Amino acid sequence: SMDDSHCKSSVRYDRDGAVARITLDRPDKLNAIDAHMISGLHQALDRAEYDAAVRVVLLDGNGRAFSAGFDLDAGSGDISFWRAELRRDLDIIMRFWDCPKPTIAAVHGYCLGSAMEMAVACDITVAADDARFGAPEVKYGSGIVCLILPWLIGPKFAKEMLLSGDDHIEPARALAMGLVNRVVERGQLDTQSLALARSIAANDTRAVRLTKRAINRSIDIMGLRTALDQALEIDAEIESSTTPESQRFNEILQVEGLRAALAWRQSSTENLE
Repeated sequence: SMDDSHCKSSVRYDRDGAVARITLDRPDKLNAIDAHMISGLHQALDRAEYDAAVRVVLLDGNGRAFSAGFDLDAGSGDISFWRAELRRDLDIIMRFWDCPKPTIAAVHGYCLGSAMEMAVACDITVAADDARFGAPEVKYGSGIVCLILPWLIGPKFAKEMLLSGDDHIEPARALAMGLVNRVVERGQLDTQSLALARSIAANDTRAVRLTKRAINRSIDIMGLRTALDQALEIDAEIESSTTPESQRFNEILQVEGLRAALAWRQSSTENLE
C-alpha cells in the first residue's frame, strides 16, 4: 500500500455556502499540475457540478503561487502518445470553461503556461497585484496545449505573449490586454474573489447558467472548438518531432541545466552573421 504522503490529494475541496472552493494544493512544487492533480481536479469539478447547493466554483492556489504550469511527462514519444497526453491536459483546462456553473479563478504569484490557460479559461479571473503571467513554452521548444488566448485577448496580444515567451507579465499589463478581469491587493484576493462569487450566487440560478451557456455558444459558433483541436494537433507535432536546434538544446538542458541551454541558444542566435 502507498504511504499517506502519496495518497494525500493535491487538490483541496471546500464548500462555503453556495461557493465551492477548489484549491491547487502542491505548494512545495509551486502547484505544478501533474496526472494525479488532474484526476483530483476532475473529481472536485464532478462534485461541484453534482451538488445542487453549489452555485459558483472558485479556483485558487495554496502557497507562494497559483501554479507554475503543467508537469508534462518527459521523454519523446510518437505523435499518438503526444495527442493523448496533450488532450488530457486540454480537457481539464476546458472543464472550467464548460462547467455549467460559473467559474472564477483567484490568482497570485506565478501563473504560467497551461496553468495560466486554466486560470483564464475560467469565466472570471481575479489577479492579486503580485501575480506574474506568461507562457514560456517556445523557450523550451514546446507548443501551446490550449490555444484559447487569441479568443480572449485577440491575435495581436496572443502573438506577442506566445512568441516572446515572456513569463513576467505584470497584472496591470494583463488587465490592459483583457487577460484578467480585475487586479486587487494581495491581502484582498480571498475576500474580493469570494465577494464576487457570492454576488453571482445571489442571482437566479437558471438565468446565470443559461447566460453562461449563451456566451460560450457564441464563441463556439465562431469556431473555438475546431481551432483548439487543430492547435492541439500542431502542438503534438511540435512535441513529437525534433530539429538540430531542439536536439542540441535538450542535450545541454539534460547535462548542464536550463540556464546553460537558454544561454547556448542566445549566443548561437547572436552569432548569426
